[in-house]
Amino acid sequence: MSSGPLDAARARRVASVCSGAFVLAALGQLDGHRATTHWRHAPALARRHPLVRVEPDALHIQDGRYHTSAGISAGIDLALALVEQDYGAEAARAIARELVVFMQRPGGQSQFSTALATPPARSEVLRALTDAVLADPAADHALPTMAASAAVSTRHLTRLFQAELHTTPARWVERVRLDRARQLLLDGHSVTAAARHSGLGSDETLRHAFARTWAPRPPSSATASPVPTTPRADAPPGPPPPQRRLPEAR
Repeated sequence: MSSGPLDAARARRVASVCSGAFVLAALGQLDGHRATTHWRHAPALARRHPLVRVEPDALHIQDGRYHTSAGISAGIDLALALVEQDYGAEAARAIARELVVFMQRPGGQSQFSTALATPPARSEVLRALTDAVLADPAADHALPTMAASAAVSTRHLTRLFQAELHTTPARWVERVRLDRARQLLLDGHSVTAAARHSGLGSDETLRHAFARTWAPRPPSSATASPVPTTPRADAPPGPPPPQRRLPEAR
């Protein structure tokens, strides 16, 4: 490791994948810089190297010439991002097709989806419903429909969501649909197709839903615009600011 700092000093870029961030941090290369690693190891990285500004909920981060990524698959996203910087989006897309992976998940995207961030439902009724929504977000998941499917009242179903998932049925369904729409956009679908296949319905509904949750507009599939960052995984599946009401999921 003794030649590491000298090699890094000459390099145009310095990058790490997963727990490789610990090596860069031990060499002092990440002092004062933002960095990420696998979420499981992020607390240890922050504890051992307090001068590093650890961001545990990002797939990959660029801070100056330093690049760090989360897990192994996030390292592929980082590599594709570097290819795009040097050779353009078409070259990166061709490599992604060859590897049979997504074009690339932007670095700011969370390491977690709504499905992973949601704690398992304790009741069989709620577990069956959430599994059905995750399997087909575009289906009819209005509150009355879900309540009828579960053979419970709408009031009881709302109480179950609040007690176990700390959110409302409509908000949870919308977050699942946003996750699906975001992935469709990353896969190259148009905004119209992403809205339709995710269950959000129209371009305008999708854009408003993105704006409520993440503030920046969703990316166009024809550009390399980044997808907004998912709220932290340790937060509940995020209601919007209280002064604004969400439309009921349909």
